[in-house]
Amino acid sequence: MTKNKNNQPIWSSRIKKNSNNLFRKVGGSLDIDKRLFNEDISASIVHTEMLFKQKIINFKIKNKIVWGLNRIKNEIIKKKFPFDKNLEDIHMNIEKRLFDLVGEDAGFIHTARSRNDQVITDFKIWLKKSTYEITKTLDALISTVLKVADKNIKTVMPGFTHLKNAQPISFAHYMMAYVEMFKRDKKRFKNNLDALNENPLGVAALSGTSFNIDRNFTTKKLNFSKPTDNSIDTVSDRDFVLDFLYACSACSIHISRIAEEFIIWNSDAYNLIHLNDKIVTGSSIMPQKKNPDPLEYLRGKTGSSFGNLFSMLTILKGLPLSYFKDLQDDKELVFKSYDQLKISLNLLNDIFKNFSVNKKEMLSLANKGYL
Repeated sequence: MTKNKNNQPIWSSRIKKNSNNLFRKVGGSLDIDKRLFNEDISASIVHTEMLFKQKIINFKIKNKIVWGLNRIKNEIIKKKFPFDKNLEDIHMNIEKRLFDLVGEDAGFIHTARSRNDQVITDFKIWLKKSTYEITKTLDALISTVLKVADKNIKTVMPGFTHLKNAQPISFAHYMMAYVEMFKRDKKRFKNNLDALNENPLGVAALSGTSFNIDRNFTTKKLNFSKPTDNSIDTVSDRDFVLDFLYACSACSIHISRIAEEFIIWNSDAYNLIHLNDKIVTGSSIMPQKKNPDPLEYLRGKTGSSFGNLFSMLTILKGLPLSYFKDLQDDKELVFKSYDQLKISLNLLNDIFKNFSVNKKEMLSLANKGYL
Protein backbone atom coordinates (compact mmCIF):
# COMPACT_ATOMS: atom_id res chain seq x y z
CA MET A 1 0.00 0.00 0.00
CA THR A 2 1.46 3.35 -1.03
CA LYS A 3 1.60 5.75 1.89
CA ASN A 4 -0.67 8.78 1.87
CA LYS A 5 0.53 10.70 4.89
CA ASN A 6 -1.19 13.95 3.97
CA ASN A 7 -4.46 12.27 3.01
CA GLN A 8 -4.36 13.77 -0.46
CA PRO A 9 -6.80 12.77 -3.22
CA ILE A 10 -5.65 9.55 -4.84
CA TRP A 11 -4.99 11.40 -8.12
CA SER A 12 -2.54 13.86 -6.48
CA SER A 13 0.48 11.84 -7.63
CA ARG A 14 -0.54 12.50 -11.26
CA ILE A 15 -2.00 16.00 -11.00
CA LYS A 16 0.61 18.17 -9.30
CA LYS A 17 -1.20 21.50 -9.03
CA ASN A 18 -4.27 22.35 -7.00
CA SER A 19 -7.53 22.99 -8.82
CA ASN A 20 -8.50 26.52 -9.76
CA ASN A 21 -10.05 28.16 -6.67
CA LEU A 22 -13.25 29.07 -8.48
CA PHE A 23 -13.70 25.53 -9.78
CA ARG A 24 -13.01 24.11 -6.33
CA LYS A 25 -15.81 26.32 -5.06
CA VAL A 26 -18.37 25.45 -7.74
CA GLY A 27 -17.20 21.86 -8.29
CA GLY A 28 -17.51 20.81 -4.67
CA SER A 29 -20.71 19.19 -3.50
CA LEU A 30 -20.14 18.70 0.23
CA ASP A 31 -22.99 20.97 1.34
CA ILE A 32 -25.35 18.96 -0.85
CA ASP A 33 -24.23 15.35 -0.56
CA LYS A 34 -23.29 15.24 3.10
CA ARG A 35 -26.82 14.03 3.75
CA LEU A 36 -25.65 10.77 2.15
CA PHE A 37 -23.22 10.08 5.00
CA ASN A 38 -25.24 7.24 6.50
CA GLU A 39 -25.67 5.47 3.16
CA ASP A 40 -22.00 5.99 2.28
CA ILE A 41 -20.81 4.48 5.55
CA SER A 42 -23.24 1.54 5.40
CA ALA A 43 -22.23 0.69 1.83
CA SER A 44 -18.52 1.05 2.68
CA ILE A 45 -18.86 -1.34 5.62
CA VAL A 46 -20.57 -3.94 3.44
CA HIS A 47 -17.92 -3.48 0.73
CA THR A 48 -15.20 -3.98 3.34
CA GLU A 49 -16.89 -7.12 4.66
CA MET A 50 -17.06 -8.45 1.11
CA LEU A 51 -13.36 -7.80 0.57
CA PHE A 52 -12.60 -9.80 3.71
CA LYS A 53 -14.97 -12.61 2.73
CA GLN A 54 -13.19 -12.88 -0.62
CA LYS A 55 -9.79 -12.89 1.16
CA ILE A 56 -8.77 -9.66 -0.59
CA ILE A 57 -8.04 -8.01 2.78
CA ASN A 58 -7.27 -9.64 6.12
CA PHE A 59 -9.30 -9.72 9.33
CA LYS A 60 -7.24 -7.05 11.08
CA ILE A 61 -7.63 -4.53 8.27
CA LYS A 62 -11.34 -5.26 7.93
CA ASN A 63 -11.91 -4.64 11.66
CA LYS A 64 -9.90 -1.42 11.65
CA ILE A 65 -11.86 -0.01 8.71
CA VAL A 66 -15.27 -1.03 10.09
CA TRP A 67 -14.39 0.39 13.52
CA GLY A 68 -13.26 3.66 11.93
CA LEU A 69 -16.37 3.99 9.79
CA ASN A 70 -18.67 3.40 12.77
CA ARG A 71 -16.80 6.03 14.76
CA ILE A 72 -17.13 8.50 11.89
CA LYS A 73 -20.86 7.82 11.74
CA ASN A 74 -21.22 8.60 15.46
CA GLU A 75 -19.16 11.78 15.06
CA ILE A 76 -21.43 13.03 12.27
CA ILE A 77 -24.60 12.16 14.19
CA LYS A 78 -23.28 13.96 17.29
CA LYS A 79 -22.18 16.94 15.13
CA LYS A 80 -18.54 16.45 16.10
CA PHE A 81 -17.25 15.58 12.64
CA PRO A 82 -14.59 17.96 11.19
CA PHE A 83 -16.07 18.67 7.74
CA ASP A 84 -13.47 20.09 5.37
CA LYS A 85 -14.79 22.08 2.39
CA ASN A 86 -11.42 21.77 0.68
CA LEU A 87 -12.38 18.12 0.11
CA GLU A 88 -14.99 18.16 -2.60
CA ASP A 89 -17.64 15.80 -1.23
CA ILE A 90 -18.85 13.70 1.71
CA HIS A 91 -17.04 10.63 0.36
CA MET A 92 -13.63 12.28 0.46
CA ASN A 93 -14.36 13.77 3.89
CA ILE A 94 -15.17 10.35 5.29
CA GLU A 95 -12.14 8.81 3.62
CA LYS A 96 -9.78 11.48 4.97
CA ARG A 97 -11.13 11.03 8.48
CA LEU A 98 -10.69 7.27 8.15
CA PHE A 99 -7.02 7.82 7.33
CA ASP A 100 -6.76 10.00 10.46
CA LEU A 101 -8.25 7.22 12.59
CA VAL A 102 -6.70 4.02 11.24
CA GLY A 103 -3.73 5.12 9.19
CA GLU A 104 -2.72 3.97 5.73
CA ASP A 105 -4.84 0.80 5.97
CA ALA A 106 -7.79 3.09 5.23
CA GLY A 107 -6.67 3.02 1.60
CA PHE A 108 -7.86 -0.58 1.26
CA ILE A 109 -11.44 0.71 1.32
CA HIS A 110 -11.03 1.69 -2.32
CA THR A 111 -9.94 -1.78 -3.42
CA ALA A 112 -12.19 -2.93 -6.30
CA ARG A 113 -14.31 0.21 -6.01
CA SER A 114 -14.43 3.55 -7.82
CA ARG A 115 -16.02 6.80 -6.75
CA ASN A 116 -18.44 6.18 -9.63
CA ASP A 117 -20.10 3.00 -8.33
CA GLN A 118 -19.73 4.21 -4.74
CA VAL A 119 -21.78 7.36 -5.32
CA ILE A 120 -24.52 5.65 -7.36
CA THR A 121 -24.87 2.95 -4.70
CA ASP A 122 -25.23 5.53 -1.92
CA PHE A 123 -27.70 7.52 -3.98
CA LYS A 124 -29.88 4.51 -4.80
CA ILE A 125 -29.98 3.44 -1.14
CA TRP A 126 -31.04 6.97 -0.17
CA LEU A 127 -33.69 7.09 -2.90
CA LYS A 128 -35.16 3.76 -1.81
CA LYS A 129 -35.49 5.01 1.75
CA SER A 130 -36.93 8.34 0.61
CA THR A 131 -39.42 6.63 -1.71
CA TYR A 132 -40.78 4.68 1.26
CA GLU A 133 -41.00 7.96 3.22
CA ILE A 134 -43.03 9.60 0.47
CA THR A 135 -45.44 6.66 0.25
CA LYS A 136 -45.92 6.76 4.05
CA THR A 137 -46.67 10.48 3.82
CA LEU A 138 -49.15 9.81 1.02
CA ASP A 139 -50.83 7.15 3.18
CA ALA A 140 -51.30 9.71 5.96
CA LEU A 141 -52.75 12.23 3.51
CA ILE A 142 -55.14 9.66 2.01
CA SER A 143 -56.29 8.72 5.51
CA THR A 144 -57.14 12.36 6.26
CA VAL A 145 -59.05 12.77 2.98
CA LEU A 146 -61.05 9.61 3.75
CA LYS A 147 -62.08 11.08 7.10
CA VAL A 148 -63.23 14.29 5.40
CA ALA A 149 -65.17 12.26 2.85
CA ASP A 150 -66.76 10.07 5.52
CA LYS A 151 -68.21 13.15 7.22
CA ASN A 152 -69.62 14.56 3.99
CA ILE A 153 -71.35 11.67 2.24
CA LYS A 154 -74.67 13.53 2.35
CA THR A 155 -73.19 16.96 1.65
CA VAL A 156 -74.65 17.97 -1.72
CA MET A 157 -72.67 20.23 -4.03
CA PRO A 158 -72.59 20.99 -7.74
CA GLY A 159 -70.17 19.03 -9.83
CA PHE A 160 -68.44 21.30 -12.32
CA THR A 161 -67.41 21.09 -15.94
CA HIS A 162 -65.75 24.22 -17.35
CA LEU A 163 -66.21 25.61 -13.79
CA LYS A 164 -69.93 25.75 -14.58
CA ASN A 165 -72.61 23.89 -12.64
CA ALA A 166 -73.09 20.50 -14.26
CA GLN A 167 -74.68 17.82 -12.04
CA PRO A 168 -75.34 17.49 -8.32
CA ILE A 169 -72.87 15.24 -6.50
CA SER A 170 -71.74 14.34 -3.00
CA PHE A 171 -68.80 16.32 -1.63
CA ALA A 172 -67.46 12.97 -0.40
CA HIS A 173 -67.45 11.67 -3.96
CA TYR A 174 -65.57 14.78 -5.06
CA MET A 175 -62.88 14.31 -2.41
CA MET A 176 -62.53 10.65 -3.30
CA ALA A 177 -61.40 11.72 -6.76
CA TYR A 178 -58.23 13.04 -5.13
CA VAL A 179 -57.78 9.78 -3.24
CA GLU A 180 -57.56 8.08 -6.63
CA MET A 181 -54.90 10.58 -7.75
CA PHE A 182 -52.82 10.04 -4.63
CA LYS A 183 -53.17 6.26 -4.98
CA ARG A 184 -51.73 6.54 -8.48
CA ASP A 185 -48.91 8.64 -7.06
CA LYS A 186 -48.16 5.88 -4.57
CA LYS A 187 -48.13 3.30 -7.32
CA ARG A 188 -45.82 5.46 -9.42
CA PHE A 189 -43.29 5.75 -6.59
CA LYS A 190 -43.50 2.03 -5.81
CA ASN A 191 -42.96 1.11 -9.45
CA ASN A 192 -39.70 3.06 -9.35
CA LEU A 193 -38.33 0.65 -6.76
CA ASP A 194 -37.70 -1.96 -9.48
CA ALA A 195 -34.90 0.14 -11.00
CA LEU A 196 -33.67 1.27 -7.59
CA ASN A 197 -33.33 -2.35 -6.46
CA GLU A 198 -30.46 -3.11 -8.87
CA ASN A 199 -27.09 -2.97 -7.09
CA PRO A 200 -24.41 -0.80 -8.81
CA LEU A 201 -21.59 -1.70 -6.41
CA GLY A 202 -18.79 -3.58 -8.11
CA VAL A 203 -18.91 -2.03 -11.58
CA ALA A 204 -16.08 0.30 -10.47
CA ALA A 205 -15.24 3.17 -12.85
CA LEU A 206 -17.06 1.70 -15.86
CA SER A 207 -15.74 -1.77 -16.73
CA GLY A 208 -15.72 -3.72 -13.48
CA THR A 209 -12.64 -4.92 -11.63
CA SER A 210 -10.09 -7.70 -11.91
CA PHE A 211 -10.47 -8.49 -8.20
CA ASN A 212 -12.51 -11.58 -7.35
CA ILE A 213 -15.40 -9.70 -5.75
CA ASP A 214 -18.82 -11.07 -4.82
CA ARG A 215 -21.58 -8.74 -6.04
CA ASN A 216 -24.28 -11.12 -4.86
CA PHE A 217 -22.97 -10.74 -1.30
CA THR A 218 -23.16 -6.93 -1.37
CA THR A 219 -26.54 -7.12 -3.13
CA LYS A 220 -28.01 -9.18 -0.30
CA LYS A 221 -26.37 -7.17 2.49
CA LEU A 222 -27.53 -3.83 1.04
CA ASN A 223 -31.08 -5.10 0.40
CA PHE A 224 -30.96 -4.88 -3.37
CA SER A 225 -32.71 -7.53 -5.45
CA LYS A 226 -29.97 -8.14 -8.06
CA PRO A 227 -26.69 -6.70 -9.36
CA THR A 228 -26.89 -4.44 -12.40
CA ASP A 229 -26.16 -6.22 -15.69
CA ASN A 230 -24.01 -3.77 -17.66
CA SER A 231 -21.20 -1.82 -16.00
CA ILE A 232 -21.09 0.99 -18.56
CA ASP A 233 -24.83 1.60 -18.35
CA THR A 234 -24.68 1.43 -14.55
CA VAL A 235 -22.20 4.31 -14.33
CA SER A 236 -24.10 6.52 -16.78
CA ASP A 237 -27.69 5.54 -15.88
CA ARG A 238 -29.83 8.23 -14.32
CA ASP A 239 -33.20 6.89 -15.48
CA PHE A 240 -34.01 6.15 -11.85
CA VAL A 241 -33.46 9.84 -11.12
CA LEU A 242 -35.81 10.86 -13.94
CA ASP A 243 -38.41 8.38 -12.68
CA PHE A 244 -38.28 9.83 -9.17
CA LEU A 245 -38.39 13.44 -10.39
CA TYR A 246 -41.32 12.64 -12.68
CA ALA A 247 -43.20 10.95 -9.83
CA CYS A 248 -42.60 14.06 -7.70
CA SER A 249 -43.83 16.30 -10.53
CA ALA A 250 -46.98 14.25 -11.13
CA CYS A 251 -47.79 14.27 -7.43
CA SER A 252 -47.15 18.02 -7.31
CA ILE A 253 -49.68 18.48 -10.12
CA HIS A 254 -52.36 16.81 -8.00
CA ILE A 255 -51.46 18.93 -4.99
CA SER A 256 -51.60 22.06 -7.13
CA ARG A 257 -55.00 21.15 -8.63
CA ILE A 258 -56.68 20.74 -5.28
CA ALA A 259 -54.94 23.85 -3.97
CA GLU A 260 -56.38 25.79 -6.90
CA GLU A 261 -59.87 24.45 -6.24
CA PHE A 262 -59.73 25.27 -2.55
CA ILE A 263 -58.53 28.79 -3.37
CA ILE A 264 -61.53 29.25 -5.67
CA TRP A 265 -63.99 27.68 -3.24
CA ASN A 266 -62.66 29.80 -0.38
CA SER A 267 -63.10 33.01 -2.37
CA ASP A 268 -65.93 35.37 -1.49
CA ALA A 269 -67.44 34.68 -4.91
CA TYR A 270 -67.95 30.97 -4.11
CA ASN A 271 -67.81 30.74 -0.30
CA LEU A 272 -68.07 26.93 -0.38
CA ILE A 273 -65.44 26.26 2.27
CA HIS A 274 -64.01 28.05 5.28
CA LEU A 275 -60.32 27.92 6.20
CA ASN A 276 -59.33 27.81 9.86
CA ASP A 277 -57.16 30.68 11.11
CA LYS A 278 -54.26 28.21 11.40
CA ILE A 279 -53.98 28.01 7.62
CA VAL A 280 -54.51 31.63 6.52
CA THR A 281 -52.46 34.80 6.68
CA GLY A 282 -53.40 38.47 6.95
CA SER A 283 -52.94 41.60 4.90
CA SER A 284 -50.65 44.44 5.95
CA ILE A 285 -53.05 47.10 4.68
CA MET A 286 -56.41 45.32 4.89
CA PRO A 287 -56.62 43.60 8.29
CA GLN A 288 -60.11 42.27 7.60
CA LYS A 289 -58.78 39.89 4.94
CA LYS A 290 -57.83 36.25 5.48
CA ASN A 291 -55.66 35.05 2.63
CA PRO A 292 -55.17 31.38 1.65
CA ASP A 293 -51.39 31.77 1.39
CA PRO A 294 -50.54 28.13 2.28
CA LEU A 295 -52.67 26.95 -0.65
CA GLU A 296 -51.01 29.47 -2.94
CA TYR A 297 -47.63 28.25 -1.69
CA LEU A 298 -48.56 24.69 -2.72
CA ARG A 299 -49.70 25.83 -6.13
CA GLY A 300 -46.59 27.93 -6.73
CA LYS A 301 -44.02 25.36 -5.62
CA THR A 302 -45.19 22.93 -8.29
CA GLY A 303 -43.14 24.93 -10.79
CA SER A 304 -39.94 24.13 -8.86
CA SER A 305 -40.69 20.42 -9.13
CA PHE A 306 -41.15 20.72 -12.91
CA GLY A 307 -37.92 22.71 -13.15
CA ASN A 308 -35.90 20.01 -11.42
CA LEU A 309 -37.24 17.37 -13.80
CA PHE A 310 -36.55 19.51 -16.87
CA SER A 311 -33.03 20.26 -15.63
CA MET A 312 -32.22 16.56 -15.34
CA LEU A 313 -33.72 15.81 -18.75
CA THR A 314 -31.58 18.56 -20.27
CA ILE A 315 -28.40 17.30 -18.56
CA LEU A 316 -28.91 13.81 -19.97
CA LYS A 317 -30.15 14.62 -23.46
CA GLY A 318 -26.74 14.89 -25.15
CA LEU A 319 -24.48 13.07 -22.72
CA PRO A 320 -22.29 10.30 -24.17
CA LEU A 321 -21.34 7.21 -22.17
CA SER A 322 -20.27 6.85 -19.48
CA TYR A 323 -19.58 9.18 -16.51
CA PHE A 324 -19.27 12.97 -16.72
CA LYS A 325 -19.14 15.73 -14.11
CA ASP A 326 -22.51 16.95 -15.45
CA LEU A 327 -24.15 14.11 -13.53
CA GLN A 328 -23.09 15.57 -10.19
CA ASP A 329 -26.17 17.84 -10.27
CA ASP A 330 -28.53 14.85 -10.00
CA LYS A 331 -28.43 14.76 -6.19
CA GLU A 332 -29.22 18.43 -5.65
CA LEU A 333 -32.21 18.21 -8.00
CA VAL A 334 -33.55 15.08 -6.28
CA PHE A 335 -33.00 16.44 -2.77
CA LYS A 336 -34.85 19.66 -3.66
CA SER A 337 -37.82 17.81 -5.16
CA TYR A 338 -37.99 15.34 -2.28
CA ASP A 339 -37.83 18.03 0.40
CA GLN A 340 -40.42 20.18 -1.33
CA LEU A 341 -42.83 17.32 -1.95
CA LYS A 342 -42.57 16.11 1.66
CA ILE A 343 -43.32 19.61 2.95
CA SER A 344 -46.18 20.05 0.47
CA LEU A 345 -47.83 16.74 1.37
CA ASN A 346 -47.62 17.48 5.08
CA LEU A 347 -48.93 21.02 4.57
CA LEU A 348 -51.85 19.76 2.49
CA ASN A 349 -52.62 17.24 5.22
CA ASP A 350 -52.79 20.09 7.75
CA ILE A 351 -55.08 22.06 5.42
CA PHE A 352 -57.47 19.11 5.13
CA LYS A 353 -57.60 18.93 8.94
CA ASN A 354 -58.32 22.64 9.28
CA PHE A 355 -61.12 23.55 6.92
CA SER A 356 -64.89 23.27 7.11
CA VAL A 357 -67.56 22.90 4.47
CA ASN A 358 -70.25 25.52 3.97
CA LYS A 359 -72.97 22.91 3.43
CA LYS A 360 -75.76 25.46 3.13
CA GLU A 361 -73.97 27.38 0.37
CA MET A 362 -73.05 24.18 -1.44
CA LEU A 363 -76.68 23.04 -1.47
CA SER A 364 -77.84 26.49 -2.58
CA LEU A 365 -75.36 26.51 -5.47
CA ALA A 366 -76.46 22.98 -6.43
CA ASN A 367 -79.99 24.34 -6.94
CA LYS A 368 -78.82 26.85 -9.56
CA GLY A 369 -78.13 26.37 -13.25
CA TYR A 370 -80.92 23.84 -13.90
CA LEU A 371 -79.21 21.06 -11.92
